[in-house]
Amino acid sequence: MGSKVRIAVVGLGKMGLSHFAMVNAHPDAETIACDGSGFLVDVLSRNIATPIHKDYDTLLEKERLDAVVIATPSRLHAPMVRAALDRDIHVFCEKPFCLDWADSAALTELAAEKGRVAQVGYHYRYVGAFREMKRILDSGALGRVTHVLAEAYGPVVLRPKRATWRTSKEEGGGCLYDYAAHPLNLLNWFFGTPDQVTGSVLGQVFSEGTDDEVFSTLRWNDGPTAQLSVNWSDESHRKMSTKIAMIGTNGRLYADRQECQLYLREPHDALPGYGPGWTVKYTTELTEDAWFYLRGEEYSAQLAEFIAAVRDGKAQAAENGFASAAETDRTLAMIIENAETGLPVGEARARAPEPAKRRGWFGR
Repeated sequence: MGSKVRIAVVGLGKMGLSHFAMVNAHPDAETIACDGSGFLVDVLSRNIATPIHKDYDTLLEKERLDAVVIATPSRLHAPMVRAALDRDIHVFCEKPFCLDWADSAALTELAAEKGRVAQVGYHYRYVGAFREMKRILDSGALGRVTHVLAEAYGPVVLRPKRATWRTSKEEGGGCLYDYAAHPLNLLNWFFGTPDQVTGSVLGQVFSEGTDDEVFSTLRWNDGPTAQLSVNWSDESHRKMSTKIAMIGTNGRLYADRQECQLYLREPHDALPGYGPGWTVKYTTELTEDAWFYLRGEEYSAQLAEFIAAVRDGKAQAAENGFASAAETDRTLAMIIENAETGLPVGEARARAPEPAKRRGWFGR
């Protein structure tokens, strides 16, 4: 490998163009691009010096690549990721990883076998407030978490209209894969794969061929019960809003893109700096300055970590590996199965109630 990492950004739609701008600005990256739209390639080729290909297979055959960033429609992820790994190329793939979780599991094994850096673009794991939520959970200060509410709302589909790849169930997976995947990935990060999924609803508001809203109940045998509430037909939000709230035996915890709020009944030795009552910390104070800002520090941070791992010859970036993304794809599949059959998916083990420390008036 030369002094710079040669990266091809594949798919120059809204997200792909953002990735291209960030990778192109990285001091350790040399950028190439690929998109199937002849018009877009012609326009860009006249205005930038970056080599741009119209065909992915030709790109892989003719260019010497260290890595690819795949930002194509979701149904293309599995074959494109496999083609890159077969050539020993490191892969950053936009979320969702694969529409079939069996593909996700197989590609996770292949990437590990090849020793390639393999990362999926679940950028919320790089948001300062959610990282602080993870740190607080791991400290044990919240006590036993009993209930979680995971939400995401936004204005993607606000009227009946011609479907795009994103709103097509076969192309993008609808609201479940495009929106609900984000809070679900955070839940997987916090608690792992749920043991049981029940009460799932994949509802339509304006779309005809896919879901616009997602509701589900997830249970962990050694963890909490979580309610999932997602709707991308909500015009009360200017853009996507993801938030997680949870209740524990020693307090309450909340995080969104802007801030992390913690209420503690009693302070905890493993969490210095947080006293009893409410403490609020903002993403700005929890986030290091990005080397390049576009859309949010978290987008730059995830790509910077990927590029550094490839540059330094690491086997994996710190977050968002294929294995964790496959775990989210498995959770999405559980919700689909539950919504289609109406039957619980997985098995929840009954938890023995904790003994009461003191009895109230009616418990005497």
